[in-house]
Amino acid sequence: MNLAIIGYGKMGRLIEQLAPQYQGQVKLRLDIDNNATFEGLTQENFRGIDAAIEFSTASAAPENIERLAQLGVNAVVGTTGWFGQLDRARRAVNQAGTGLVWSPNFSVGISIFSQVVAEAARRMARQPDYGAWAWEIHHATKKDAPSGTLLALVETMKQNGYPRPIDASASRAGAHPGTHEIGFDSAADTITIRHTARSREGFARGALRAARWIVGKRGFFEFGEVVNELD
Repeated sequence: MNLAIIGYGKMGRLIEQLAPQYQGQVKLRLDIDNNATFEGLTQENFRGIDAAIEFSTASAAPENIERLAQLGVNAVVGTTGWFGQLDRARRAVNQAGTGLVWSPNFSVGISIFSQVVAEAARRMARQPDYGAWAWEIHHATKKDAPSGTLLALVETMKQNGYPRPIDASASRAGAHPGTHEIGFDSAADTITIRHTARSREGFARGALRAARWIVGKRGFFEFGEVVNELD
């Protein structure tokens, strides 16, 4: 599996390090030095590339996705903050007949955690005595707050029938790789559901698993579909 990495920061370097464990090798690295105006997204550069893994910035991701689709390259997109333009991305992928996996979080644990949260929301929807909160903490350099993952969890709760307000908050401090917490509270008791990442490694492994899965496929997929299917 020949890979391109778009956004060669800490995540990109970790993905490259782990790629051989997923029968992959990184053949192309694009970042602000060689793709600031999307000049690196050329047919020549992507010749022989099986999939691109995109961890860039919210401002660049939609254009990167469109151009990758036009080049006929399947992609995995882990950049957050651009999800208001999902329809634009879906349209580009479907028109080109390529494949893409997106997610605000490529942790397998978070994907399963989201399913647990969905079930809790369904059950708590029928319990009017319980209020809900959503909270997360990340390292001080993370730009978006609340995180895309927390916003997705809140949306999951709403989509699964939780009808009352959900108080959402975020903390930024130190070097924390990420904790997400969903809670339900009543006068009688409290229920807390929490996921804590130990490092970025889980995100990198999830992205590589998604890249291996999307090779040769067509369509617009969320990472949960990868996790729920044996690959």
